[in-house]
Amino acid sequence: MTETEGTIQGLGRKASSIADEVQKTVRDKKPLTIRRIVTNEYVLHVFSLTAFLLVWHLAAASGFFAGALATPWQVVERFEGLMSDTLAGLTIWGHIWASAQRIFFGFVLASAIAIPLGLFMALNPYVDAVVKPVFDIFKPMPPIAWISISILWFGIGEPSKIFIIVIGTFVPCLLNSYNGIRLIEPELYDVIKVLGGRRWSEIIQVSFPASFPAIFAGLQISLSMAWTCVLAAELVASRSGLGFIIVQGMKISDTSLVIGGMIIIAIVAWISSLMITGLEKLLCPWKRDIAGL
Repeated sequence: MTETEGTIQGLGRKASSIADEVQKTVRDKKPLTIRRIVTNEYVLHVFSLTAFLLVWHLAAASGFFAGALATPWQVVERFEGLMSDTLAGLTIWGHIWASAQRIFFGFVLASAIAIPLGLFMALNPYVDAVVKPVFDIFKPMPPIAWISISILWFGIGEPSKIFIIVIGTFVPCLLNSYNGIRLIEPELYDVIKVLGGRRWSEIIQVSFPASFPAIFAGLQISLSMAWTCVLAAELVASRSGLGFIIVQGMKISDTSLVIGGMIIIAIVAWISSLMITGLEKLLCPWKRDIAGL
């Protein structure tokens, strides 16, 4: 084979690969049918939400729960009023901001400690031998069990609530960082060794990039735990936050306030989860989603 023929074949393979990549991003143009409309993902989303709201409305309107379940429209009206009216001196936006601040400080503090510690434990056997026994003792303890002692230590102010969030988010962050390093395929390190890399090159070029997906999975779990912990802390002792709204609704038997508070927590937690996902896509551009899963 001549050099020219090899060049032409190489260009042909390159053009074919580019065509394959472009082809994957182009949607198939098929005729619009009723089956395609019914099975469309977004249509199914709308159908699911509509069915859920309808069942909720019928269950509330039937009186089966003896007035202890508000209809969706009653919840909307209640929280529409809280956007201008105040509850304990704050509108609904003020209570959302209060909970979000606690989540932010506790989540960032726990992540800043747990992620580096988990990486050090996985990369250094001496750090692992010192830290892991103590960590294994505290790992099974539910974060809610720390509420009483946090109030004794820090009172009923903000530090006790942030402490509970740190406790709840610390374990998933550390575990995923630790396992993200330990589960890396050894063959990846062999490639660096063959190319003449040293231990530091293995850590920078293999350990950190390969562990990022596991770390972000831990952050997602930790964020869910953070909302659980802040709700528990605000239910016990607080004058602001979404947990406080739910407690007030329970005290005055206002089910629309209770259910609305639960829905607001779900929406805000979902938005914060999307932010973590966006950050993961920004920092881990090499991670690909598996089609069909």
